[in-house]
Amino acid sequence: MLAFELDAEWGIDRAALESLFQLAASPAGEQSDRAYRRAIAELSTAPLFTSEVDPDTVRLIQLETISNLLAFGELLDKPGVDATEGVVEGSAGLADHLDNLVEDSFYPHPSEEAHREYLVNLAGRAGEGYFASRSFAVESVGHGTLRTLPDSAGLLDSCTGRELLALCEEFGDEVVTTMRWLRATGY
Repeated sequence: MLAFELDAEWGIDRAALESLFQLAASPAGEQSDRAYRRAIAELSTAPLFTSEVDPDTVRLIQLETISNLLAFGELLDKPGVDATEGVVEGSAGLADHLDNLVEDSFYPHPSEEAHREYLVNLAGRAGEGYFASRSFAVESVGHGTLRTLPDSAGLLDSCTGRELLALCEEFGDEVVTTMRWLRATGY
């Protein structure tokens, strides 16, 4: 999300947005929850939330990511399975949307062969595109990592948490590369 410039008209402070990502990876607790709520309150004052936006692909993914950060914050006050699934499904939906954009492009994706090979070697999730499959793989590792993480630890406090963040960064880099490709090809 932060690999691309934010629309200046949105009035979003990049540092406030970055802090939400950092706080989401920090150890759970009253202090970090309050800090996350403050960051959301600061973010929510941006003009973005009072204007209409007609997003391109990059902006759509940025807006959906912001929406997921806000929904994650709502979980602090109202934890529940449905709300948690909504955050996860939002990310999965973006991955599926990206697969559709790549599939509908007039140009072959530069990593098309590697994506096809990945899907051929993948068992059990037939019919999904590359990005949806990769998103599901990251999500699965995330569930496993969060189950083993001590309550007092953040993602950066454990080896498995750092490995999860590295996996997320790797997948995010692929998404960014594909979004840049979509912009360059004039999709």
